[in-house]
Amino acid sequence: MKPNRVAVLLWATLIVVLLVVEIAEITRRFTIPVQNVIGDPLAFVVALVFTTLVALVGAIFIGVYLSHRLLAPTGFTPFEEEMLRMRADLQDVKRNVAELRGQAGHDPAAPNDPPAREEEP
Repeated sequence: MKPNRVAVLLWATLIVVLLVVEIAEITRRFTIPVQNVIGDPLAFVVALVFTTLVALVGAIFIGVYLSHRLLAPTGFTPFEEEMLRMRADLQDVKRNVAELRGQAGHDPAAPNDPPAREEEP
């Protein structure tokens, strides 16, 4: 399955944005003072709920991916198995016919075409 270009572009953009935010946090360009968190409990609750929702969605996606990988059939379908059995049976029949021809004294190298009739003048 080939990934869609739009989906790849969206994921790449999301990863770049997250990297920029992480670099901004490491370089202290994007920090929130601890006093603001203590002073505004509503912002703390909103941030906690947002983080929990993002983690939950990520866990669901990982769970769906893993369950699909574990439960996806890796062998042949019943139809394909039956076709393989039929192929083996056909090969057995061909082998048996070749043996019968050999026992009957038929020369397998001789052409199977009937003799050509001579044309009348």
